[in-house]
Amino acid sequence: MEYRQLGRTDINVSALCLGTMTWGQQNTERQGHEQMDYALAHGINFFDTAELYAIPPKAETYGRTEEIIGTWFAERKNRDKIILATKVVGASDNTWFRNSGEKAVLNADNINEAVDKSLRRLQTDYIDLYQVHWPDRPMQLFKELSYVHKQGEACSINETLSALADLVKAGKIRHVGISNETPWGTMSYLRESEINNFPRVQSIQNSYNLLNRSFETGLSEIAHREDVGLLAYSPLGQGVLTGKYLNGSLPKGSRKELFNRIDRYETPNAETAIAAYVKLARDHNIDPAQLALQFVTTRPFLTSNIFGATTMAQLKNNIDSQNLDLTPELQQAIEDIHLIYSNPCP
Repeated sequence: MEYRQLGRTDINVSALCLGTMTWGQQNTERQGHEQMDYALAHGINFFDTAELYAIPPKAETYGRTEEIIGTWFAERKNRDKIILATKVVGASDNTWFRNSGEKAVLNADNINEAVDKSLRRLQTDYIDLYQVHWPDRPMQLFKELSYVHKQGEACSINETLSALADLVKAGKIRHVGISNETPWGTMSYLRESEINNFPRVQSIQNSYNLLNRSFETGLSEIAHREDVGLLAYSPLGQGVLTGKYLNGSLPKGSRKELFNRIDRYETPNAETAIAAYVKLARDHNIDPAQLALQFVTTRPFLTSNIFGATTMAQLKNNIDSQNLDLTPELQQAIEDIHLIYSNPCP
């Protein structure tokens, strides 16, 4: 397993990160524990979760994934072996996140409550990387390549970062990250940190995969020059890059069959692009999932590649992707497909 520096910290995280969002809905506590055991035994020291999880989000399963990680820590007595990342929700109309029953926002009261709840569920007294799950300001977050401006009130980045700074001072969190952010948002966090001596953001967790390489425009330079590396989520495009949904297939127990929530990857040209990448893999006797994962893992601006699994077979196959030799020939073939089908699923 390769390990990479997290931002400008003294922490090294595995190039593969175990995503956890299915635990507590698609996966049981026992299955979550089994996945963590296997991942740790195979060199993964980095787990990512969120107060929002399990997914799809709902009041009945809110926080359940963190609880499963917490019972694993309590049983295994191995908290010191894991770099743990979790997240606080951004602005949300859902009222079940907070005790007040009010909508969630990224002010000090909301963030403090969220951290304390996460710590209790996780059965730990500190979080290594605490991330803002999405911005507080109103904006189009998904399924758009261009910025779509929206008017509306929001907590300022200064207010959010000030609250996070207090939590670092209190020892509840070690470092700060952002997620689903734009170049403007990322640089604004960095500017506020410099001006006010707030904690510096060390990472950005955005969607990145063969069907959505929008990170490469703007954010990749920030990742390099400012050491705010990418934690890539959805490297398999919610499973579509395995090829399992091609030609109308609907596997039993799949996310689409259970929840019908993969519309981000059902845009015009999506299936044609997916079929091209799957064919490329199979023409070279490569598992399509491993090709998609290793492409993400080998990007120079990437800190860690966050993948999830609902079965042990998927987990093992995903971890084994690190052994794939992504040859210059394969990389050029990927670029050729990308030129024809550029970012069909932002």
